[in-house]
Parts: sequence; structure tokens; C-alpha cells
Amino acid sequence: MLDFLERISYNKRIEKQIGDTNMRNAEIRNTVNELQELYAQADLLKAEITAREALIKEEMEARETEELNLGNVIIRFTSILSNRFDTTAFKRLHKDLYNEFIKQVSSRRFSIA
Repeated sequence: MLDFLERISYNKRIEKQIGDTNMRNAEIRNTVNELQELYAQADLLKAEITAREALIKEEMEARETEELNLGNVIIRFTSILSNRFDTTAFKRLHKDLYNEFIKQVSSRRFSIA
């Protein structure tokens, strides 16, 4: 009799865990749907921001200025020179030395497909 009751108790625990898992999956699905909507909104906002920035940049280029003082805000659109290490050329010319200094790093990527 005890084995029978233990099995019923076990089955109820398993059913609860399965139900909890399904509930968690449903919650995750809802969150993913919300995220996808937010990603779409973010893409629209990024496009709008880029378009408005382009208008300001065009106007500044037309005025041939790198700085525009509007009183409450200063807009700068400046050219910047920087020096960057050409790893492709270095690797091609000094492959052994390049290999001595590379290191493997670990990271995690989050994606929704």
C-alpha cells in the first residue's frame, strides 16, 4: 500500500514540475515576444535617429563648420585621426610572433532565433 501511495505522491510531484516548466516556458515565450517587439521599436528609433543626425550633418557640411552653437546645446561634427594596429599585416609578416601573443578568450552570446 505504501508503494502505491509513494508512486501517487511521486507522480503528483512530477506533474507539478512539468506544469511549472510549461508555465516557465510560457512566461519565457511572452518575454521573448515582448523583446522582439522592443527590438523592432529600437530598430525604428535607430533609423529615425540616424536620419535626423544626417540632416544636421548635411547642414553643418553645407555651412562648412565643425561646431554649431545653438545656445542651449553645442553640436560638433569633427574629423578625428587615430592610429590603429594592423593585425592582419602583422600576422602576415610575423606569423610566429603573432601566434605567441594571441590568447583564447571565452564569452557568451545571447540570441533569439
